[in-house]
Amino acid sequence: MKRILVPTDFSEHAEDALKVAAKIAKKNDSEIIILHMLELPHQMNDAILGGTSIPETMLFMKKANEMLDETSARPYLQGIQVTEIVKMDKPIHGITQVSQDNEIDLIVMGSHGSSGIEELLIGSNTEKVVRNSEIPVLVIKKDISDFKVENIVFASDFSEETKKPFEKLLNFTKFFGSKIHFVTICTPNSFKPSHIVEKTMNDFISQFNITNYTSQTYNDTNIEKGIINFSNGINADIIGMCTHGRTGFAHFFNGSISEGLVNHTIRPVITFKI
Repeated sequence: MKRILVPTDFSEHAEDALKVAAKIAKKNDSEIIILHMLELPHQMNDAILGGTSIPETMLFMKKANEMLDETSARPYLQGIQVTEIVKMDKPIHGITQVSQDNEIDLIVMGSHGSSGIEELLIGSNTEKVVRNSEIPVLVIKKDISDFKVENIVFASDFSEETKKPFEKLLNFTKFFGSKIHFVTICTPNSFKPSHIVEKTMNDFISQFNITNYTSQTYNDTNIEKGIINFSNGINADIIGMCTHGRTGFAHFFNGSISEGLVNHTIRPVITFKI
């Protein structure tokens, strides 16, 4: 985890994400790249694309760089290598491009929830990054003064295709020394006998060298509520999920689960793309 990307719109929620990124960076001697996506009015975009430099554009750039300088000077970032980037692009495209160009290992984003965030981190943009990013995304919902990852929930159908993304999650848990709580959510529409669920989970877990874990089935009215209620019940620090990109989750999940969790749970959510 050498490079952590933190997109910011300079909001309170982006600040919450940056604080968490700083704690992770200090633990692993990582570099933090703070990215501000500058979305200009359409007429300014047209001018830029046409090769014309206009004073308003320069003012926006100057102000963004000043605000990044102020952000980088936060006391909690002292001792961390910080790089600032201002990029003029659509948020999802710009975040993806910067992630690829800088070999980012983790994206940490703030999110307000179902009502979204003004500017860059409006809910739909956070969801798009969660849905499409090839890089793990950690979504922070509130200020966490004592960020820790002692207990992490891994909710899954435990199919073969979740094995590779789970390996990334496993590396994350080893880094923090976390206890993993494996859970299958059973609903009226996805009911499976207990012995089948237990065998599927045990077969999956047996492929890895894991000793600090629990595994169980949780019944609820739907998958999202089940994950949230189970996580609340054990006071989980993070919810871990495998996403399947634009095609949604395979088998057990549909495409709205990860975005629904990002919107509706107050707990951090980390996603790994299948």
